[in-house]
Amino acid sequence: MAFGQQAGPPATSRQTKELLDLLRDAGHSDFRDARGPMGFTQRQAGGRFTRDEADALITQLRDAADAAEEGVGESDTQASGSASAPRRSKTELGLTKVPDGLLAAELQRRGWIVVEPE
Repeated sequence: MAFGQQAGPPATSRQTKELLDLLRDAGHSDFRDARGPMGFTQRQAGGRFTRDEADALITQLRDAADAAEEGVGESDTQASGSASAPRRSKTELGLTKVPDGLLAAELQRRGWIVVEPE
């Protein structure tokens, strides 16, 4: 195999689109954004996968989404009846890393009333 070539037939456009949709549902904006967390190579970060790679990643992402859905109760679903979570912006994803106390202190500094959940 020559340097830089894939080790199999390229993924179909349907596989690539489905993989991108699953990555977006997982909170990534594109393949490059998912490179570090997903462990993609530079070739994969450019959106180039073999059929086997795409199938394995699609299965992995579906399993992760199914596991996350099992943890969601019926009262946690959206009012529209859809069980899928809305896509979060990079800012929202960044806020998940902020400790609760620091976030509450910042909101209070801005004039909000903050109450700890029960």
